[in-house]
Amino acid sequence: MTTLELRTYAIVPGRRDALFARFRDHTDGLLRAHGMTPLGYWSAREDPDRLIYLIRHDGDPDANWRSFREDPRWITARDESVADGELTRSIESELLVDNDLSTLTEGMHPLS
Repeated sequence: MTTLELRTYAIVPGRRDALFARFRDHTDGLLRAHGMTPLGYWSAREDPDRLIYLIRHDGDPDANWRSFREDPRWITARDESVADGELTRSIESELLVDNDLSTLTEGMHPLS
């Protein structure tokens, strides 16, 4: 069974470029280093101050996030990026699992 996670960030007005830079320069690579493969990033057409992304977890999602949050590279990147204020107002997360209607993860080995 493949576990996907859908995350939605409500971005603080005026901080979109800073959040996108943090993802480009740090977050994306750190997610990969901690067993999470980003499958795509989107902005909502009606609300450009939202970042929506989908990741595939290799292994336990709780363990992946725990190791991510404890990584000194993440701590430094986060602290530096919020020096002028927070980047997000809220973060929503939903863990998704395959069902018999799913076609996105067909043939996807959990560790591939």
